[in-house]
Amino acid sequence: MTDDDQLMIRLQGGDARAFDELVARHQGPLYGFFLRNTRDVQFAEDLTQETLLRVYSQSWDYLPSGRFRSWMYRIGRNLLIDSIRRQSTDALVHAVIGHGNGDDGALARLAGEVLSPVDVARHRELVQMVDDVLAGVAEEQRLTFLLHHYAGLSLPEVAEVMETNVATTKSRLRLAREKLQEHLRERGVAAE
Repeated sequence: MTDDDQLMIRLQGGDARAFDELVARHQGPLYGFFLRNTRDVQFAEDLTQETLLRVYSQSWDYLPSGRFRSWMYRIGRNLLIDSIRRQSTDALVHAVIGHGNGDDGALARLAGEVLSPVDVARHRELVQMVDDVLAGVAEEQRLTFLLHHYAGLSLPEVAEVMETNVATTKSRLRLAREKLQEHLRERGVAAE
C-alpha cells in the first residue's frame, strides 16, 4: 500500500488533514500537467482545483490498490477534455485560449536563481519551443508525453489514465519524442 493509499484511507475515515497532505503532494505536478496542456495559467489553476475537489468528493469511490496517481490523473484528464469541449463552443473563450501568460513553473524559477540571465533566456526559449511543438502533436501522444515527463507517471500509470495498454502507451510516447526531436532539430536545437 502506497503513502497515497494510506492518505486516502484516512480521508475516507474523515481525516481532513489527509486531504491537505494529498494536495501538498500533488497540486504542483497536476498544475504543471494542466498548464502544459492549456498554456493558460488561470485555466490550469481552475482545472487543478476542480480535480482536487473531485478527489475529495469521490474519495469514497477510491479502492486502495497503489494506483492513486492514475486515478487522480484520469479525473483530471476527463475534466480537461470536458472543459475544452465546452469551451470550443464559446467563440469568445476559444479566441482567448492560448493567450495566457504561461509560467515556466517551479523549475524555471529555480533556474532563474542559479543561472545567468543569458542561460535563463535560452531556457525560456527552449521551453517555448517545446511547448509550441507539443501543441502540434496528436492529443493522445501529447498527453502521454506530458503525463510521463512532466507529471512523473510511470508507463503503466499513464496507460491506466489514458485507458489503454502499456504497449500503446510506449508507442505514443516514442512517436511524441520522435516528433519533438525532429521539430527541434529543424529549429536548430541538437539533441544531447
